[in-house]
Amino acid sequence: QVQLVESGGGLVQLGGSLRLSCAASGSIFSIGAMGWYRQAPGKERELVARITTSGSTNYADSAKGRFTISSDNAKNTVYLQMNSLEPEDTAVYYCNAMIYHRSNYAVEYWGRGTQVTVSS
Repeated sequence: QVQLVESGGGLVQLGGSLRLSCAASGSIFSIGAMGWYRQAPGKERELVARITTSGSTNYADSAKGRFTISSDNAKNTVYLQMNSLEPEDTAVYYCNAMIYHRSNYAVEYWGRGTQVTVSS
């Protein structure tokens, strides 16, 4: 089993910044990719940003230029630096990881989520 533990959410004012962290632990052979999704009330869960262990990244259009995803492969940890936050960024942010338990067997895991609230 694998656990994804998120931290760093909270309440911030318009234009502020937050840094989310997510650490994976447990039975890990390797990690294919880690990322962040978010879900606002009444909306579907959507990708925010994703990073592979080789460093390739992709971002939602809403995150480009404001958010930066990074990772520390030695710590199995992914970060999301969020700047210039807007009320529209208010959501529960979920960590996601594709974990290999063997070289040819991967399972997708989700964290429990961390609330980000941006006040105007």
